[in-house]
This record gives sequence, C-alpha cells and structure tokens, in this order.
Amino acid sequence: MMLRNGKRQAKEVYLYEPIGSDKEGHEINLLDIIESADMDIVDELELQGNIKRLYTLVDKVLTKRERQIIEMRYGLNANNEVTQREIANIIGISRSYVSRIEKKALKKLREGFEKG
Repeated sequence: MMLRNGKRQAKEVYLYEPIGSDKEGHEINLLDIIESADMDIVDELELQGNIKRLYTLVDKVLTKRERQIIEMRYGLNANNEVTQREIANIIGISRSYVSRIEKKALKKLREGFEKG
C-alpha cells in the first residue's frame, strides 16, 4: 500500500523524457521546448533598430555604384543575393573590381555604424 502511494506522489518530470512527437514523427522532450524559446523582445527591438540604421547608412554614405553592389550582393531592398561574378556580368565590370568596391562599401558602413 505504501509503495502505491509513493508511486502516485512521485510526479517527477525529467528534461529528457519524451513528451510527444513533432510533425515529422521525431520525439520531443521538455528540454527541446525550453531551448526553443523565442528571441527576447529587447533583442528583437535592437535588431530592428540596427536594420533601420543600416538602410539609412546605405543611402547616406555609399555612392550609387556601391549601393547597387551591396544591395545585389546581400539581397537588400527585395533583391536576391547574387555572387560577385554575377554582379560583374550585370554591371559590365570585372569580378575583382566588384570585390574592391564591396570591401570599400562595407568599410564605410562599418565606420558609419561605429560612429552611431
């Protein structure tokens, strides 16, 4: 009788104990759910602010050609990301020149971001 009572009272939950399965049929445990917590709201707001600053800097400190290359290279303003070689073919310059322009533009953006 005492063993039965003890069994009912022992309601321990273990982090690695399976608690269900996902859509693909993989086991899910409590630790999986705890670890997949959403991004903190403060971090999300900071990220959004940094993105706005980046777009402002792109318009403010880059030349037209630098802006075009950065937007194409990193998929900004609804562009698809493309390689330096593809950019070179589109613009009609060498891939190495695209690389130099990209490096110069990224340096300008970094410096502008650090100044705040």
